Amino acid sequence: MQARLKPIDEQIIVITGASSGIGRATALKAADEGARVVCVARNETALQEVVREIRDADGDAIYAIADVAVPAELDAAAQLAVSTYGGFDTWVNDAGVGLYGRLDEIPLEEKRRLFDVTFWGVVHGARSALRHLRERGGGAIVNVGSVESDVALPLTGIYAAAKHAVKAYTDVLRMELEHDDVPVSVSLIKPAGIDTPFFKHARSHMGVEPKPAPPVYAPEVVAGAILHAATHPVRELFVGGGARMMASMRHGPTALAERYLEATQFGGQQTDRPEPRYADILYEAPDDTGDVHGDYQGHVAQSSLYTSARMHPMISTAMLAGVGLAVAAGVRKLSAWRAD
Repeated sequence: MQARLKPIDEQIIVITGASSGIGRATALKAADEGARVVCVARNETALQEVVREIRDADGDAIYAIADVAVPAELDAAAQLAVSTYGGFDTWVNDAGVGLYGRLDEIPLEEKRRLFDVTFWGVVHGARSALRHLRERGGGAIVNVGSVESDVALPLTGIYAAAKHAVKAYTDVLRMELEHDDVPVSVSLIKPAGIDTPFFKHARSHMGVEPKPAPPVYAPEVVAGAILHAATHPVRELFVGGGARMMASMRHGPTALAERYLEATQFGGQQTDRPEPRYADILYEAPDDTGDVHGDYQGHVAQSSLYTSARMHPMISTAMLAGVGLAVAAGVRKLSAWRAD
């Protein structure tokens, strides 16, 4: 039984990790398009700010303080959505933390904590969501993975392992719900490098602040993909042609791909700035007010033709056909000019 998903302006959407970055961009975009939004994160100051921003623009939003590593806190967030709005239609699992360094140098307890947030947070969120969506008669669960759900990069090994686990969990959950004819769509969003505060908030054992591996895209591009999955039952969606290209490396000669990553991704993920001051990000919320964008110094793509094509294949086909006709017309004119 395929999920019948509502238009965004008819939805109530719960978003974890809504205090900054992709989650915050998604909350703002969803509210701008008419959704009622439940913003979930650890940082109450940042949550108050994003809810205020939404309401100042005549949107409708509330917030719930929750650590996604604690199942009961996500259950409480779900109950708040039910008591305030009567339920919810889409649950977005976006919360995650960064941990940079060589695998043999990162303390074991930090590795476990990253999994508690980045992987188990998705499990806990899906669990809280499904309890309600089954009763509601359907909806969508959108999990935010990464290009590292497919290809692991040096210095982010534990994060990549967690995102691999998120992909496996998402795939199996989808199959089990389809087998049982549960009308809940389960999607995985796989962004490339995104310009968000994730990197300045990350725990780093490199001696410097990390940065995203290029090509880098704006968080609003990911927000668009997430909301597309909230309204269209898609299996998975890469954000950025760079993400798709990087993931395709796993289909080529493995040794060659790994040598390329070894040559480019050690220095390519390090800035010349000192380690972030949010050393306890794994355990505590940062004390800033949260931002959508980071401070990446290179080019940040504001759109992705690849992702747009995947979300709107008919429009893209028409555009390509139009380009083809224009080229053909140009060739005919050139041929006629030469004949003269």
